[in-house]
Amino acid sequence: MNRFSLALHTQRWDDHRYYHHCRINQSLHLLSAVSFVVAYGLLFYEPAWAAILAWCVSMTSRQAGHFFFEPRGYDHVNQVTDAYKEEIKVGYNIRRKIVLMAVWAAIPAVLWAQPALGGLIEPATSVAGWVHDVGIAWLALGVAGLVFRVLQLWVQQDLFTGVVWMTKILTDPFHDIALYHRAPLHLLRGERIDPMPHVRPH
Repeated sequence: MNRFSLALHTQRWDDHRYYHHCRINQSLHLLSAVSFVVAYGLLFYEPAWAAILAWCVSMTSRQAGHFFFEPRGYDHVNQVTDAYKEEIKVGYNIRRKIVLMAVWAAIPAVLWAQPALGGLIEPATSVAGWVHDVGIAWLALGVAGLVFRVLQLWVQQDLFTGVVWMTKILTDPFHDIALYHRAPLHLLRGERIDPMPHVRPH
């Protein structure tokens, strides 16, 4: 258990120090985390709407922080290049995220054009039914994305690393709230980039 906790702490620490320098990104992660927690609660009652909230608010805000605001140049805090960080990233790097988000964006169009998915599901007969089917498909995509990356990590490294990463992803909303709850305040004070004195070598 100590080994698992240490590996989880390391993945969380690397994720923070390498990929969350911008206070806007941190603030968007706070928004994402709060909406993910709400989605977790909805999952037991309205799984389709839980997935819609998770993808349309939680994931879009989270990925917007990475795509549009996080610095992509040389990381002077950690003294590594962006290419290095993309290469060693345990989870979804930018390239993998683009593929995942492209599939997410395509699902509503596919279900609109093929409501029965070639006979695999009962076709929706109303807009509300189509929205429900989109939500369920997005929920399936989220699960598939988790399982796929765990299997990739199993092949590339080991199953232990994949299970630790999945645990990190599922608990990130709670961890991000604790970590980034003050980010909007720093941003309002004009601090766009976290100086990260706790990361810099002494």
